[in-house]
Amino acid sequence: MANHRLQMRKFGAIVQNCYIVADLEQACSRLHDMLGIGPFIVGGKNSVLGDHYYRGEPAPPVHFRGAFVQSGDIVIELIQLISSTPSAFHDMFGVGAEGLHHAAMFCGDYEVERDALVIAGYPVASEFTVSFGARICYVDTRPVFGHMLELYPPHPQIHEMYRRTREASENWDGRDLIVCW
Repeated sequence: MANHRLQMRKFGAIVQNCYIVADLEQACSRLHDMLGIGPFIVGGKNSVLGDHYYRGEPAPPVHFRGAFVQSGDIVIELIQLISSTPSAFHDMFGVGAEGLHHAAMFCGDYEVERDALVIAGYPVASEFTVSFGARICYVDTRPVFGHMLELYPPHPQIHEMYRRTREASENWDGRDLIVCW
């Protein structure tokens, strides 16, 4: 169990909560019915998190389907896992299980903040290079939060994804619950 104190530093604000779901479309409908939020913006049928390192060792890529939706000031991400590759996702959820997996935040300096968490006793469970070249990771903060913490670098495409998600919710006419990027 991690018990080291982090150096006094200001980390970024939480910008997202992510849930692992068994069925992406059903989860979108459930959240909409419960909270009235939409639209859910989805990628393709099979997204890939490649150049994967699991617990510091090279690992196969993770295949998934995902959706983003704005809820107030926070983005909710839903992930339906397709592959069973060992990963930060499978550290918490087996096939068919659902629940809160991580909160996400932007870093001013990705490597410095990631390394500060590791030094404090919170290991990187999975680290990936996404399709447009940004490096992201999931830090195992379960001893503190009960879930992982996703770290983003200050990358323009990630900020654009968040901007588009917010804009879609502000301009949503209520018709199409699920829309493609």
